[in-house]
Amino acid sequence: MDSQTSQPSPASQSPHTFQVDLRGLVDLLSHHLYSSPKVYLRELLQNAVDAITARRAEQPDAPAAVRLYAEGGTLRVEDSGIGLTESDVHSLLATIGRSSKREDGLQAARSDFLGQFGIGLLACFVVAERIRVVSRSARTPDAAPVEWTATDDGSYTVRTLPHEARPEPGTTVHLVARAGAGEWLTEERVRSLARDFGSLLPYDVRVGDEVIAELPAPWDRTHPSPATRRVALARHCHDLFGFTPLDTIDLNVPLAGVRGVAYVLPSAVSPAQRASHRVHLKGMLLTERAEQLLPDWAFFVRCVLDTDSLRPTASRESLYEDETLAAVREALGERIRSWLTGLAAGDPERLAAFLSVHHLGVKSLARHDNEMLRTMLPWLPFETTDGRLSLEEFALRHPVVHFTRTVEEYRQVAPIASAQGIGVINGGYTYDSELVEALPSVRPGTVVSELDADTVTAHLDAVDPAEELALSGFLMAARAKLDPLGCDVVLRAFHPLSVPALHLDDRAARHEQARADAEEQADDLWAGILGSLRGSAPRARLVLNHLNPLIRRISSLRDPELIGTATESLYGQALLMAQRPLRPADSALLNRAFIGLLEWATHTEPGKDDLR
Repeated sequence: MDSQTSQPSPASQSPHTFQVDLRGLVDLLSHHLYSSPKVYLRELLQNAVDAITARRAEQPDAPAAVRLYAEGGTLRVEDSGIGLTESDVHSLLATIGRSSKREDGLQAARSDFLGQFGIGLLACFVVAERIRVVSRSARTPDAAPVEWTATDDGSYTVRTLPHEARPEPGTTVHLVARAGAGEWLTEERVRSLARDFGSLLPYDVRVGDEVIAELPAPWDRTHPSPATRRVALARHCHDLFGFTPLDTIDLNVPLAGVRGVAYVLPSAVSPAQRASHRVHLKGMLLTERAEQLLPDWAFFVRCVLDTDSLRPTASRESLYEDETLAAVREALGERIRSWLTGLAAGDPERLAAFLSVHHLGVKSLARHDNEMLRTMLPWLPFETTDGRLSLEEFALRHPVVHFTRTVEEYRQVAPIASAQGIGVINGGYTYDSELVEALPSVRPGTVVSELDADTVTAHLDAVDPAEELALSGFLMAARAKLDPLGCDVVLRAFHPLSVPALHLDDRAARHEQARADAEEQADDLWAGILGSLRGSAPRARLVLNHLNPLIRRISSLRDPELIGTATESLYGQALLMAQRPLRPADSALLNRAFIGLLEWATHTEPGKDDLR
């Protein structure tokens, strides 16, 4: 960057200085480091705020003002900060990456600063073709003001000015827009960016006469009542995020240097959707898209906060993942957890309203947290054969808590199990089966059992042996028809009477069927491999209801072909009732059975049995 280069030393081991291609550096900043040219204003505000902070570290009563004036493709930024001498200019502005905050014993106050002066000023070349800095040092009041002027070709000049050019300590930065970037230096755009970046800055920041910084922060302001505060924060949320929150959660963690609020979303969102949060670093907006700030389970809130402890990345547009961020994330998660337990203890109506929208997020938390599960047990809703109930209420009604692992299994057995007095919970939805299995850990003595086909079949009444023997021919023909499909036929008596047949299987049976299907379609090599994996798992079952009038009529048929067609029809209808996905073989069976019944109904040969 320095155009005033020295002559090379004749010594073979003499040190060399990196030469910086400013045009290439500006391209790197604008297209790779920063997400948008708008960060130039943040960098200017950071430099001004840091300069004031540095001056106040030495002169606590020093003025703290930043003024921005935009007009005709130019921008002027004035601050009442520490200022620079001519030697400071050469060492700070001609050397990339060095920070004035490291000098003169201010290292101890380093955490009070936001950025680095040199890098921040260079970022202005993203929108400016020329930068002019006029500064007067507060540390050396007798030193003459100094002027540093640089252009985007990498050259700069330094000269001293008369004292009247800058009567008071501080710095003024002048920008002249580069071609095509004039929009970024208009008063309207500067005001909008300054308000966005600097609304929480601790100093008097203004664009023209308009005050930008609005302290205290919305979550720190006093209100006549809690209700008034909720209304004010809801308005702030709507202005910031575009929605009116269900509730507001304070996120004050003094030990971590974090203050802010979390706003509860009024509508459900996918747990896989990454929430974006708004983070200020020492009052300056760092990012609007912080994704790693909260635990993954807290996807139902959007938060805005100010911190002085978290570390920004090089672009200062996101947070650096380190131990501090992990500790803050855990602390903020604990605040949200405490809010939930507080609602459960003192405001059940608000909790019910929240859970009606965001029960999935709470279930995600409760499956890893026994205390949260114990707290939420009376409130978390589950789909059961008794209706929509909490686990606590369901466990009080049923000595054994049966559950299924998939929605398909639940739909398959729920009507029959309910009629037999078996209580079943649908564990097929996200997190539900894990929570049901965790129930004994928070409710000792509770018996939890996964419901399978054997359990359901065992609760169905057996048919009188003599009657079943009389129907052995019918059952043999029906079994022969469904055997190629990997399904057995069983005769039982159960309620409701309106259900003629029930298709039952379990995961082991489905896995075996999938293996058999794959073996049938594979070549000789793979068929041999899959054949070696054949298991002894029970097969699926078609349970025929001996109490159903239609089953009684079908069982009296004597034509094996018609028995087969009727059996296929019952099998297909049972699959449809269970809402199970159909295999190609199942679809072919349904078509075949339907056509067969139509042919039989429209062309009955003399003497042939019928279903009437």
